[in-house]
Amino acid sequence: MFQKKINVIGILSILLVVAGGLLVLYFLDKFFFELSIVMMKIDLFAFGGGYASLPLMLHEVVDRLHWIDTKTMMVGIALGQLTPGPIVITATFIGYLLKGFLGALIATISVFTPSFVMLVLAFEISKKIKNLQVFLRAKRGLIASFSGLLLFTSLNFANSVDWSFLKLIFALISFIAIYKGVNILYILIFTVLISFAF
Repeated sequence: MFQKKINVIGILSILLVVAGGLLVLYFLDKFFFELSIVMMKIDLFAFGGGYASLPLMLHEVVDRLHWIDTKTMMVGIALGQLTPGPIVITATFIGYLLKGFLGALIATISVFTPSFVMLVLAFEISKKIKNLQVFLRAKRGLIASFSGLLLFTSLNFANSVDWSFLKLIFALISFIAIYKGVNILYILIFTVLISFAF
């Protein structure tokens, strides 16, 4: 059976372009370099969906670097849900708050770069590893750890809300609607419109 060879030159070329871009940022502006590295690190944990990156984004941007607070990050996540893009687009919001348009551009490119590189690698090796027992075990472990991290992040966000009876009702209605499969965009629009009335 024919086995396609891995395109090592293509993969190395992509990695070289990424490294070159980081090198340019390092010498032009150290903050942009740090922003890029942080967003790349966050995206490395976005396997299986962008929600997996939220715990790390919260830790890096709020707890470790103190670039924004938890409430501001929740606003960024809510705004990100109104766009057709993935949840990691919250990086654009953070970059904009920190350094305007250029910060938003660098954060956006950086947060998608690891996914792009991993997609290229996965395309090259997926057929070779998808049925390996070690890969399947690692995947189960990643899913379990992701569930715990997402629960922690949810509790952390919940702790940052100034709760009232009305907000609790919104949260319960939103939870039930998501559980029933309602599109999150409709939930966000509904809650925004209702909150203007109160």
